[in-house]
Formats: sequence, C-alpha cells, structure tokens
Amino acid sequence: MKTQAGFSTEHGIGDVANRIVATGKITREDEQMLHQVMMSDLYLGMEDLRHIRIVLDRLQMGLLRVAD
Repeated sequence: MKTQAGFSTEHGIGDVANRIVATGKITREDEQMLHQVMMSDLYLGMEDLRHIRIVLDRLQMGLLRVAD
C-alpha cells in the first residue's frame, strides 16, 4: 500500500517539471529523480502524475534535450 508523504527534495515535482518543460532540457539527475519517485512507495496525486507524464511524453517525443 502506498502511503502519502511529502516530496523529499527541496522542490516539488511540479516545480521540476515546469522548469524542464520551460527550458526544454532535462538533466540525468532530473530523470533519475523522476524515475525514483515513480518507483517509490510515495503516494502520487493526480497533479504529480500529470506533471511526470508530460515530462516523460516530451522526452519520448524528442522534445527535450538531455543535458549533463
């Protein structure tokens, strides 16, 4: 069972996703963090899931550049 918990980084998922979409760049650290959040036992609300889906869709479509 997933439990509700706060996002463990200093910025929320929405802030990170908005920055990624606005700049068109995603760092390896951002990508790793999003994957870790998705695989964790944290409860993700609909808004968080929407932000993650937007970023991953853009990444899959080649609209984001991976920057190290």
